[in-house]
Amino acid sequence: MNSIADVAGIRVGHVQRIGEGWLSGVTVVLPPPGTVGSVDVRGGGPGTHETDALEPTTLVSTVDAVVLTGGSAFGLVSAHGAQRWCEEQGRGFAVPGTVVPIVPAAAIYDLGRGGEVRARPDADMGYQATAAAFASGDHAAVVRGNVGAGTGAVIARGQYKGGVGTSSIELDGGVVVGALAVVNALGSPVGLVPQRDAAAGEPARGLNTTLVVIATNAILDVAECKRTASSGHAGLARALDPSHTLADGDTVFALATGAVALDRSSEQARQVSLITLQSAAAEAVRLAILDGVMAAESVTTAAGNFPAYGDAGE
Repeated sequence: MNSIADVAGIRVGHVQRIGEGWLSGVTVVLPPPGTVGSVDVRGGGPGTHETDALEPTTLVSTVDAVVLTGGSAFGLVSAHGAQRWCEEQGRGFAVPGTVVPIVPAAAIYDLGRGGEVRARPDADMGYQATAAAFASGDHAAVVRGNVGAGTGAVIARGQYKGGVGTSSIELDGGVVVGALAVVNALGSPVGLVPQRDAAAGEPARGLNTTLVVIATNAILDVAECKRTASSGHAGLARALDPSHTLADGDTVFALATGAVALDRSSEQARQVSLITLQSAAAEAVRLAILDGVMAAESVTTAAGNFPAYGDAGE
């Protein structure tokens, strides 16, 4: 399907609101239990939640869900809804009497793009997006474009409508690397020609962010996930110019479901396997970002205007 859902067990759910002042949403990437994860935050203006817990030196190595949200720092409360869903399902780090779900999150800036600055995702939207991800089933089609966290996204200060994109690459030995991106960047997409001067009614705000989740079915430890997340930033830089600016909160998560073993028969084989996987991760990120731009643009072109300023329903 050329999507992150080509990695077995990875599910994606979107919830969004459009109209009556709203233009925002939440996207949740729900991995199978036991998935190892890490993150690399490089933008100058990040809005994140629980990312410190994903460092290789911390206690817990697994991730129960990743929340991508609109609403800037206000929208990070949507992670609480995802945590509530995970706790109800018994997903999380076991403690006496319950579990503590590990749910990192990151936000894009889309405040006021629907007309009402206080219309931003809450915990209920995070819960709904997580439930939608679970209900979608394995290898389900991932909806792209103006959905979820990409609902209110714009790119290059309004030259493009931003959105959600995805991609996947299959390597030898059954290893699959997929990526999902929420593109709301200050920079312009490399290789695409602007279709318009600016989004109707959209001021030239210097508040942006691109959020990415990389997933693979390979067996990786937390440190290797960290390096894989780092490699994803190379793909981000290839797709957007400029990238990682002071006004972007560029954040890349990496998830490893642990279904397929890499060749670790020798130190050289280990290095080659990891370099190959991480190179594919960078390319998957580049393709997912451009896919998000093109998916959003196709809707925009068909509608004759950005959906942000029409009367589209949820």
